[in-house]
Amino acid sequence: MIRGTVVYRRTENASQRLADKRAKILKAARDLVADGGWAAVQMDHVAAAAGVATGTVYRYWPSKADLCVEIVATVSAHEVGVVKAIADESGSPVEKLSSAIRAFAGRALRGRRLAYALIAQPADPEVEAVRLEYRAQLAHCFERMLREGIMRGVFPRLDPAVAAACIVGAFMEALIGPLAPAKGTGSRANQHLIDQITHFCLRASVGSAEGKP
Repeated sequence: MIRGTVVYRRTENASQRLADKRAKILKAARDLVADGGWAAVQMDHVAAAAGVATGTVYRYWPSKADLCVEIVATVSAHEVGVVKAIADESGSPVEKLSSAIRAFAGRALRGRRLAYALIAQPADPEVEAVRLEYRAQLAHCFERMLREGIMRGVFPRLDPAVAAACIVGAFMEALIGPLAPAKGTGSRANQHLIDQITHFCLRASVGSAEGKP
């Protein structure tokens, strides 16, 4: 019985070490994207950044596309989680809608290169498919806020799914230019952009920037 327990613990420890190594490699790859976009994700560069052999990277991800897909999936899951948490908060639908848009835009501008890669930088078809799912999940969060606002009589009776897709499309499109690697904006310009995106989306969904129909 004791021997079996020891074997189990060794197996558990080995599995944890493999999981830790995988997470280390994934973080290294994500950091490379944040610094240089998708072009920076070369398997040998990822291996060097993670301090492992190139073959170790291929052991977890058979191709660069597979690795990039997981980067998008993990980062987008976190970003969707931030917006979902705002949707789950108490407060008025207008406040939540405004907070969610500001949070997304602000986080994107603080991590502009990674955000640009997730939103707009040309990528493999496999990555494009995950990015579409990212947008759909974001839209679902905004749909919940809009649906709540419609039920409470705060928002006009629009189709919440269509309106949510329009909102996500609007703020992502507005961010693409400022997020582009060649662009460089300061904190004042960033705040102005966030304010303008938020006001536009509120006017489109509520009827005024202050949330008064």
